[in-house]
Amino acid sequence: MLEKNKVAPDFSLFATPDQKIKLSEFKGKNVILAFYPADWSPVCSDQMALYNETLKFFKQYNAEIFGISVDSKWCHLAFSQSRNLHFPLLSDFEAKGEIAKKYGVYNEQEGECNRALFVIDIHGIIAWSYLSPTAINPGADGILNALETLKTA
Repeated sequence: MLEKNKVAPDFSLFATPDQKIKLSEFKGKNVILAFYPADWSPVCSDQMALYNETLKFFKQYNAEIFGISVDSKWCHLAFSQSRNLHFPLLSDFEAKGEIAKKYGVYNEQEGECNRALFVIDIHGIIAWSYLSPTAINPGADGILNALETLKTA
């Protein structure tokens, strides 16, 4: 897993069936990457719902959040609409797990992303990372603490 002070690998992933998001387009903003195993699973559903409720706090720190899993862009679209999510879910579907592998959080055995969080600063440097047990929602406290540290740095 990539750690603090490493350059965050750039990527271009589908956020909708016809729109890609590129990480480098967000230089000047803090970015939160929330890698998670799969749409529709109970823990992932709760985790994404929590981040949806926490968006206003992330915005106070000039931060954008993106969920990333190996699910397809169509699966993300249905999941996001059903949960009324107000942040993008990015599809690391083709080639499967390519970006998760670059961040060191792809689970080869399961064929999915590990549950991992990254806070990337305005310069594209990883300021904080955390690998959570798969069955546990990591919450938002670590993210908010990392963003607060960036604010006071």
